[in-house]
Amino acid sequence: MAKKRPQSKDRKPVAQRTDGEVPVVGAREPCPCGSGRRYKACHGRQAAQAATELVQRPFEGLPGECDWVALRELVPAATVELTLKGGLPDGVPAVTLATVLPMAWPALRRDDGTVLLGLQNDTASGDISRDLADTLRRALETEPGHPVDARRADPSGPRLQDLLDTTAPFTPVVHSGFEFWLGDPEQAAQATGEVAASLERANAAALPTARLTGVEGAYWCATPERNHLRWVMPHPEEQLLDALARLHTAGTSSLGEGTRLVGSFRAHGLVVPVWDLPASVQAEDVEKPAAAFGERLAEALAVDTPLDTQERKARSGLANRQITLS
Repeated sequence: MAKKRPQSKDRKPVAQRTDGEVPVVGAREPCPCGSGRRYKACHGRQAAQAATELVQRPFEGLPGECDWVALRELVPAATVELTLKGGLPDGVPAVTLATVLPMAWPALRRDDGTVLLGLQNDTASGDISRDLADTLRRALETEPGHPVDARRADPSGPRLQDLLDTTAPFTPVVHSGFEFWLGDPEQAAQATGEVAASLERANAAALPTARLTGVEGAYWCATPERNHLRWVMPHPEEQLLDALARLHTAGTSSLGEGTRLVGSFRAHGLVVPVWDLPASVQAEDVEKPAAAFGERLAEALAVDTPLDTQERKARSGLANRQITLS
């Protein structure tokens, strides 16, 4: 039997919070609400329950769902101009989605009033869309020149699908580095001290990445050993795996000489096939092969006959090499 942990005699009572906002603390710490119970047995239980209510496809219904997933999971440095329903509030010239922000801030209100919303952050609940919407709303009301802190969103609050104009295009711009943090290229070039050091560290960790223009959701990246194409696809998983198995069995799943479909992973409810590419193959080299593959895939997706023995074997291999990121 596990021994009881002795209670510290000098532990001070926690003042009761009366403003309705209970901050997150360690699981074994006294709950800040003043109940006398540990956080995990009080308000922490509510937070844990909220976190388990996972929304499998948080970006479903937004234009560019595949690109949302790619920017969340694959792309180091990119931005997208967002369009709000009803237009921008007074004093907010623009709202820009960014893959990541300095200090991993959830959002930032620049001195000129523009808002930067960070995508690659931990979220407090199982619904990334609701957490981002809460951050965005607070960023729009934050004083210029200040970041936005993380917090747990109201589970009844709006989602991105409620705040963004879903008829507006979603067109990511992939950057070679994080100079966009500073807004003005000249200002970035003249950065010194800790700002310059932070930019240098961030840029050094970013893999060269490019978005293909001929197909949706496909991103080329370079690594020291070889290059890759990671392609976020919107098709139902079972149907997509069948189609990929048919193409693989027919010998038409590659993107050209020296390339190979090596597997896939799941991210935010979508499947992301991955190809290995020779180090000499650049993003522009796979534009036409990817477009041609897209046509072959569309034909394979339309086939509804049962898989034969070889196709089932190929499908099993693809499924066994699949992992889930989120």
